[in-house]
Amino acid sequence: MNPSELSEVALEAGLPRFAAGQICSWLYSKRVSTIDAMTNISKSGRETLKSICEVGITPYSEVFVSADGTKKYIFDMDGSAVEAVMIPDGDRATLCVSSQKGCAMGCRFCMTGRGGFHGNLDAAQILSQFFAIDEAPILTNAVFMGMGEPLANYTQVMKVMEVLTSEWGLGWSPKRITLSTIGVIPRLRDYLAQSRCHLAVSLHNPFHDERLSVMPREESWPIAQIVDILRSQDFSGQRRVSFEYTMFAGFNDSKRHADALARLLRGIECRINLIRFHEIPDFPYKCSPAPVMEAFRDRLNAAGITTTIRASRGEDILAACGLLAGKYNNPSENSME
Repeated sequence: MNPSELSEVALEAGLPRFAAGQICSWLYSKRVSTIDAMTNISKSGRETLKSICEVGITPYSEVFVSADGTKKYIFDMDGSAVEAVMIPDGDRATLCVSSQKGCAMGCRFCMTGRGGFHGNLDAAQILSQFFAIDEAPILTNAVFMGMGEPLANYTQVMKVMEVLTSEWGLGWSPKRITLSTIGVIPRLRDYLAQSRCHLAVSLHNPFHDERLSVMPREESWPIAQIVDILRSQDFSGQRRVSFEYTMFAGFNDSKRHADALARLLRGIECRINLIRFHEIPDFPYKCSPAPVMEAFRDRLNAAGITTTIRASRGEDILAACGLLAGKYNNPSENSME
């Protein structure tokens, strides 16, 4: 809840309106998990608050630790397993957060999409991923790149971003947050108008027919139209746009693809992140070899588009890109062999 909503709660509980500020401080600055901990509110006021509301943090049920220090947290959200990934990197601790239970986008190379869609997370369930993990006090960044399509759960995701970036909330700079999308065009326009957080677009192939073969939503939201929308935006200031490009051997890693990608993105201040494909069952492609990825990167850089190869993290615990499947069992039991 934001301060305005908390004011209504305070009044309903028979508390003065200024108690909303006290509650806000307890929730977001002091991060209490119980109403009893709000000690500058009268005991009778706390009892009334407890009768009408709860703090609402969902604890994690399991955690798996990768050899590289990445941690995957499992949350039971109304009977569905939801996964969040904490990625340490020097003085940075980035949370890869989920916004839905499963995903309805159907990308063929993604384990989350394979599992289908089981509902949206509400703002409290999304925020629980920030508040309940062991690294909550030291998180520095967030990427909405976990389970689900964030723009398909727009209202709840924007509520979370308000808490993350407001002075009354966590007070993060929008520069610390990136939202990843396949390009839900109606909501993409809203996001660009209403948020200053970064944007990452899942591109994966510059050609319509080829992208459609692995990303069914290309039919409704073609990448050419998405790029046209982005071309009208100014990304030279605080907000960045990047494009995610998973590399599949023999499918999207040729010089033809690199040149078409450079043409598609010409005129946009952006970067491209090349992602190693992590193999999943019943998908025909493997990851491009390292020399092919490096040549692809170099060709794009020579064309004037900043391009990097993203380091793969947490693959041994199925926490890497495309591997979040919402499973309770030990990742070692989910063998790809």
